[in-house]
Amino acid sequence: MAILVLQGPRLTTYEAEALNEQFNGTLIKKSGYYHIQIDGEVTPQQLEQYRGQEEFDINLLPEGFDPSAVKLLVTDMDSTLINIECIDEIADFINVKPQVSAITESAMRGEIDFETSLRRRIALLTGLQEDALAHVYHERLRPNPGAEQMVAGLKSRGIKIALVSGGFTYFTEKLKIRFGLDYTLANTLEFENGKLTGEIHGRIIGAEAKAEFLLEQCKALGIKPSQAVAMGDGANDLMMMKEAGLSIAYHAKPKVQQQADSALNHCGLEGVLGLLEIG
Repeated sequence: MAILVLQGPRLTTYEAEALNEQFNGTLIKKSGYYHIQIDGEVTPQQLEQYRGQEEFDINLLPEGFDPSAVKLLVTDMDSTLINIECIDEIADFINVKPQVSAITESAMRGEIDFETSLRRRIALLTGLQEDALAHVYHERLRPNPGAEQMVAGLKSRGIKIALVSGGFTYFTEKLKIRFGLDYTLANTLEFENGKLTGEIHGRIIGAEAKAEFLLEQCKALGIKPSQAVAMGDGANDLMMMKEAGLSIAYHAKPKVQQQADSALNHCGLEGVLGLLEIG
């Protein structure tokens, strides 16, 4: 049996019923979303066809995936949990944002590897005053829509939440406290006399480290990777997403949407709850 999840602010009962008729399925109304249970298969071509026609999210749950068994969500930070790419906004303080943003976008599309891109970007920030990070956090960083609702819903189910980022511990640690997250992992910026040295302290947290982090948390919790969900928006998230039982592309780059199990393009982060049958 195939299960389609329909959700989004523009989704109406009429549209859900019309789509259900197309699949000759069984429509089930939930709190804020719909399920269509279908006897048979839904092809990727069918899914893309309907996604292109509708202004709401349509996702097919992977075969064998059990939402009720999920015990861990691992999410990216920049442009996923939050609204900005922190390094781009930091760069704005010394007028190198266009150069840094161009490298960020290239890495997100998978055109250059993450470690190379990060080293290039950090080098451009050499000499930046440490207090620029505080300005970014307080003045520019905002949770993406639905973040609080998602966190509350996951906690109500007892699901652990991990924040892993190719960004910086300065931001992940503050967000950990703000949202009551369980685990975090990110890069540590190196400072000298209150200024960025242009280097990262320790290992760079990139695609491989993100995937390892997910597997390590699963092992620590005594669960299978199939009981974990991974969410992100850039190429740097793909390795970790492949390890999880459900991968979610959140308003993501085309390459990520093509490879993820599901995609949220119309919903905010509350859309995660619909995919996990919470609410």
